[in-house]
Amino acid sequence: MSILTPLISEIKANLDTVLKLRNTKQKKEDDSYVSEGDLLLDKVCMDFIRKNYNSVQIITEETYKSGEVDLNATEYTAIIDPIDGTENFVSGLMEWGVGVCIYKGSEFHEALIALPELNQYISSDNLNFEKHDSRIYGISSSLTKEDLLNLEPGFEYRIIGCCMYNMFNVITGRYKMFQNPKGARCWDILPGLNMAHKMGLDVTVNNKKYNGEFLQPAEKYRFRISN
Repeated sequence: MSILTPLISEIKANLDTVLKLRNTKQKKEDDSYVSEGDLLLDKVCMDFIRKNYNSVQIITEETYKSGEVDLNATEYTAIIDPIDGTENFVSGLMEWGVGVCIYKGSEFHEALIALPELNQYISSDNLNFEKHDSRIYGISSSLTKEDLLNLEPGFEYRIIGCCMYNMFNVITGRYKMFQNPKGARCWDILPGLNMAHKMGLDVTVNNKKYNGEFLQPAEKYRFRISN
């Protein structure tokens, strides 16, 4: 069993409290929302990782400031997105997720995607699940009207507004493809990229084949995952 698997129980144990914090949203400098629910799950995940990894540095969406991460500074590096899809979360939608990705040095170690309100969880340690055969293409909510008008015709498209949910869908075959041509940060995408790569899906980042490498948090990355 992976070290991250018991984190699922921690998330479930705090879910009722997290849901009660939906109406605590505040705007950040980039005009996105953060809620007390984000901060609670941030603490839950950080406390769990510190308890289970002796030598670890933690990068989270809510605590990262600036600069490059030195993967050799500690034995492990953890990347956390406590609530991906906060706009969905504070709006009462169930499509939001928690993402955690662990590297040992520069090598991918393990990852978890949790969709707590939907009671769906997948980890890199257990990718043995029913695979669907969808024709749906998932696209990022960051696309502009002009981007949407330029989409290739002939496909079923979906915009959900939560990268973890979209990653879950493409990994499990509920989407045929998911892409973000505008760019996302590492905490949004590393859990899903690594699980998709491990399963043999076609994964590209910035138009290059992705092979599990760490992505620095200061940058944004364009990506595409295809079944």
